[in-house]
Amino acid sequence: MIQARQFTTRPEIQGTFGVVTSTHWLASAVGMAMLERGGNAFDAGVAAAFTLQVVEPHLNGPGGDVPVMVYDQRTKRYEVICGQGVAPAGATLAHYKSLGLDLVPGTGLLAACVPGTFPTWMLVLERYGTMRLRDVLEPAIGYARNGYPLVHQISETIATVADLFREHWPTSAAVYLPGNAVPAPGTLFRNPTLADTYARLLREGESGGGGREAEIAHARRAWSEGFVAEAIGRFCATEEIMDVSGRRNRGVMTADDLARWQPTIEAPLALDYGRYRVLKPGPWSQSPTLLQQLALLADDDLAKMSPTSPDFIHLWVETAKLAFADREAFYGDPDFTDVPMTEMLSPAYNAERRKLVDMGTASLGQRPGSPGGKTGFVNERISSGGPAAAGVGEPTVRRDRPAGVGEPTVRRDGLTRGDTCHVDIVDRHGNMFTATPSGGWLQSSPVIPSLGFALGSRAQMFWLDERRPDALAPGRRPRTTLSVGMAMRDGEPYMAWGTPGGDQQDQWNSQLFLRHVHHGMNLQEAIDAPTWHIEHFPNSFWPREARPGVLVVEGRLPEATIEELRRRGHIVEVGPNWSEGRLSAATKDGPFLKAAANARGMQGYAVGR
Repeated sequence: MIQARQFTTRPEIQGTFGVVTSTHWLASAVGMAMLERGGNAFDAGVAAAFTLQVVEPHLNGPGGDVPVMVYDQRTKRYEVICGQGVAPAGATLAHYKSLGLDLVPGTGLLAACVPGTFPTWMLVLERYGTMRLRDVLEPAIGYARNGYPLVHQISETIATVADLFREHWPTSAAVYLPGNAVPAPGTLFRNPTLADTYARLLREGESGGGGREAEIAHARRAWSEGFVAEAIGRFCATEEIMDVSGRRNRGVMTADDLARWQPTIEAPLALDYGRYRVLKPGPWSQSPTLLQQLALLADDDLAKMSPTSPDFIHLWVETAKLAFADREAFYGDPDFTDVPMTEMLSPAYNAERRKLVDMGTASLGQRPGSPGGKTGFVNERISSGGPAAAGVGEPTVRRDRPAGVGEPTVRRDGLTRGDTCHVDIVDRHGNMFTATPSGGWLQSSPVIPSLGFALGSRAQMFWLDERRPDALAPGRRPRTTLSVGMAMRDGEPYMAWGTPGGDQQDQWNSQLFLRHVHHGMNLQEAIDAPTWHIEHFPNSFWPREARPGVLVVEGRLPEATIEELRRRGHIVEVGPNWSEGRLSAATKDGPFLKAAANARGMQGYAVGR
């Protein structure tokens, strides 16, 4: 094994009582406070998630969606909770095509799926938690009502959509442009209407009588069948909202859509990889791409390759292209489409796929396989910023996207793409919790004025092509980019980890895992190491461009590695030194609980004792 010890931005946290790590220090602190008050990992996770809805509104909100995975020490079971809401009953191919659309818009009401977060947090709290609804909601209510300091990314995001808010989305301007100005970083920012919504949900939960479980049920009903559902249905029916199509459109969601949907619980997919068993959600998310890539790499001696060497990165890139080609061709909601997942994770299938990797030359085509004889195709929407237009080795800056489009973080190169939220927790009992809340961003659609939050835009991940496994259909889950994961080691619960980042999520997740497993890096070292991603396949977000051959790397990679990758045919774009990923991770390693968080963006923190 090549040991790759390196300077880190901060220590790996170690303790025995509990560890919490997330993309914002306030959420990590709230989660730890729940553990200190006697709550378990699931109580802490729900409280941290509600806090993230307030303090990272550019990355998630109550109108969004979430995948969750838990390990329950009492039952010894791993379970996935799907908090990905479905397409509304009125979201038909015929309706969207009648509007002259060939893609679901990336913003506005037509892009909304049923909001999944609140019912999901209620299910987690009821099924696995121990605390009352008031305990886990009060911190978020406090931050929404009394204020929290804006991180600079929120101010930057608001600035990109300020004109849109002023001209077309006045309800959003009323919340996010106080005094008609972009609030400065560090400003104490409040959203009292959102605080009122949370408080009313709590009040209606407690007013129905009964114990803890009854309170949770009453609050869930107030969301799905009460005042929240009614406000969402009324807004979609009466408001015509400007979106990226350049036209004003009404939404199709109704109160009945919220009433009919509930989160579901399912067993995770699993892949054995040496002494590890890796667990991920099913193909309604992109999560299995990580399992597929590990299956492709199973016979390679990665420990003999430096994690910043051209051989390691080239092999990683080429196997990632194969896994993501299968994602594009076959993944979708398994309740609606036959996804040949067993075949795609089989050793025989991946041994054949592995033969396609040429260690001397980068591939430029989209090459899905034929699992079980099944055929699929990849929609290729080649970007104007793709290989033909990109200066080799120069960062490509795309400024033709309308404000607010794509994934939400505003990067230093001007793109609006690439983040969400994440939280991992391990408690002293051995319970594990991991979640990636997203959607309902402040820039996804206008704020519903009586609720203080916006709907999400996850429906943009559907294709308006009935041949596709992820085609738009009422009641169907979009093939989301959101991902979570856990791993066992030697048969014991070991790790929970994840990251924001859209299509990059399982790219960065796999890199952390491989550096930790094969190169002896601790969690913090694996997070801080130089990182990269590919943009080879169609992006999951509007306008769905593909950039074949493009590999985006941090500037900290060795220059010799970058030059060799270019020689092999990769179109390498060099980004800032600390620009890739917002990973966090937590482990139970014998008697120790360990955690780490990403320093990129200057807001993620791990805490514990």
